[in-house]
Amino acid sequence: MTTEAGHDRRVTLTVAGIVFMLLLDSTILNTSLPSIARALDVAPLDLSASVTVYLLAAAAILPMSSWLGTRFGLRRVFVASIAAFTLASLACGCSQNLAQLLIARALQGLGGGLMLPVGRTLALHRARSEDIIGVSSLLTWPALFAPVLGPPLGGFITTYASWRWNFLLNVPLGVAAIVALFRLVAVETPTERRPLDVPGAVGAAAGLMLLLGGLEWLAHAEGPAQLGAAACALSGGASLAWTARHLRRTRHPVVSLAPFERRTFAVATAAGGTFASMALQSTPFLLPLMFQLALGRGAVAAGALLLPYFLGNLGMKSITTPVLVRFGFRRVMVVSGLGNAIAIAGFAAVQPGTAWLMLIAWLVFAGCTRSMLLTAVNTLAFAQLPPAQRGAASTLSAVSMQVAGALGVACGAVLLAFSRDAHARSALQLADFQLAFAVMGAVCAVTVIQFWRLPHDAGADVTGRTAAGPRA
Repeated sequence: MTTEAGHDRRVTLTVAGIVFMLLLDSTILNTSLPSIARALDVAPLDLSASVTVYLLAAAAILPMSSWLGTRFGLRRVFVASIAAFTLASLACGCSQNLAQLLIARALQGLGGGLMLPVGRTLALHRARSEDIIGVSSLLTWPALFAPVLGPPLGGFITTYASWRWNFLLNVPLGVAAIVALFRLVAVETPTERRPLDVPGAVGAAAGLMLLLGGLEWLAHAEGPAQLGAAACALSGGASLAWTARHLRRTRHPVVSLAPFERRTFAVATAAGGTFASMALQSTPFLLPLMFQLALGRGAVAAGALLLPYFLGNLGMKSITTPVLVRFGFRRVMVVSGLGNAIAIAGFAAVQPGTAWLMLIAWLVFAGCTRSMLLTAVNTLAFAQLPPAQRGAASTLSAVSMQVAGALGVACGAVLLAFSRDAHARSALQLADFQLAFAVMGAVCAVTVIQFWRLPHDAGADVTGRTAAGPRA
């Protein structure tokens, strides 16, 4: 490995660690809400605003990430976003009332909304085609592990230390990340000074805020409120549709839609990847609820049962790149997509009497297929893009990830509520979770059609593989 390659790998590892901190923070909070509510003397439901305000602030700034990176330089914007996130984490940990917490969470969202797309662009913008699989694999592991580790870790910290440490731990990590970036990444001279596309920025921000806010609302709404939440989400979709039309026509769009002209990027995001990720992201939401509400496990046991899922994710990381090189993106995505569909739908067969060893084995299988599919999808998104389009692609990919996560939770919650209300029950039962898992498994199976339609040599630039097999 050359010195330059080693340097790039260190940059990628640093970015991956920062993204892990970001995604872990977004998943670790939910288990701490009751303790925070008691400490701040508010109702637990009032704290849902702390989740929503973060989501909306991140959505508002996300469309600007590509423009800011080209206008001011990737390192400057990335360091500034980490600094904002770190200071906001300190403010969250020191909050004495709900108003202070909400303001701090909004600032956290502004920093977090930039960190993911700008960090990914920083890691990828100078990568050679043959390096993209390795870089993307490293950048995918935070999305694989954070949703699984976050809930049990948050519960452990809250139980044995204080909920404030869920935020305060970000401070030394953020400082270390900034120091590492100053040492590893040189300041680049911005080469493009595009004017800011104000209509595009406002339209995209409003659309994402309405869509993601509506989906977040839908995940918790009951009765007539569901109609308001659905209307909010649909309004966001309409705003994004208008914005997409504007971005295609304007000379200097706030974020270019050119990556969608590449079939591999379109399939990895809007045409298939978003909905496959939606099904996958619903699983960490549904599983702990099923273990506790339907199978009668305690919170600690429910968190422990997610560890085999995490181990399955971890176990696949060492063989993901060789598998992609040997079999190509199309085969891997079709097989892992079907595997995920079977794994998700298979949770509908879990019963109170299901043997623990069988359940653990199924969780490991689900984690393995999830790891392989997410890595393949995230890598294919950048496989055939020229370096000039990677900034816009990072922004669009981050939007896809945010929408997929919100859709996964919202659809899972709506399916549970629909099944419960259809059977006139006051509480969730196992049959409600069985319906949710069956539907999510079916959604994942349908996305395989898009993967099947990919060319046999899709992503050959990064795998060194032709339709006939690996290149010599």
